[in-house]
Amino acid sequence: MAKPKLTIVIPVYNERGTVMTVLEKVKALPVSKEIIVIDNLSTDGTRELLETVSDPEIRVVLQSKNLGKGTSVKLGFAMAKGEWVIIQDADLEYEPSDILRLLEHAEKTGEVAVFGSRLLTGNPQGMLAFYIGRVALNLIFRLLFGAKTTDVATCYKLVRSDIAKRLRLRCSGFDLDFELASALRRLGYNIAEVPISYRPRTIAEGKKIRPMDGVKAIATMLRVRLQCRETLMRPVTAS
Repeated sequence: MAKPKLTIVIPVYNERGTVMTVLEKVKALPVSKEIIVIDNLSTDGTRELLETVSDPEIRVVLQSKNLGKGTSVKLGFAMAKGEWVIIQDADLEYEPSDILRLLEHAEKTGEVAVFGSRLLTGNPQGMLAFYIGRVALNLIFRLLFGAKTTDVATCYKLVRSDIAKRLRLRCSGFDLDFELASALRRLGYNIAEVPISYRPRTIAEGKKIRPMDGVKAIATMLRVRLQCRETLMRPVTAS
């Protein structure tokens, strides 16, 4: 079987109302791919829906414990067979068709990492508090790592798989988004961006991010900034 171009990692927790639609949209992308869905012990019927999935492009992993989004992403990276790997949330805030734009930009420019920026559209979206939080966290990231990114908190992070697999990532929660970006910059990799669409949810609709996640993100960025580069990436092993 030929190596897929792309691995799409979908961490899931209690997204019964949207997960199957996300799978349909991702499945429809006209690119050779594998889809890895990792359920974190959902309790709302999501797990039962995923148990019905039977598709050669989709691998479903049902965790016996809720180990956090970050742990799911790391597992997905380890399982990935594609040339590129990207994270896709299961809540429909992000439009899967935008993934093709990231992949096209990566292959055209040769960049190791391409992020989808919600802020490059020039149209702030979502609750004001969340928007201010994103801007503040991005400013801290830019100051710490000399980056030019506009949206470090974005879910859409496309990374070359051989790099993603070697990263020594520690975080188990939402802070992994910041650890991944910070590790890439600390190791000297450029992060390119392309604009993407975004339809934010409210907390009432199921948004799971909380203020404490912002505190953890700052702590994670500071920790990676002070960490020795040699400890951030595993050495290349003979195949």
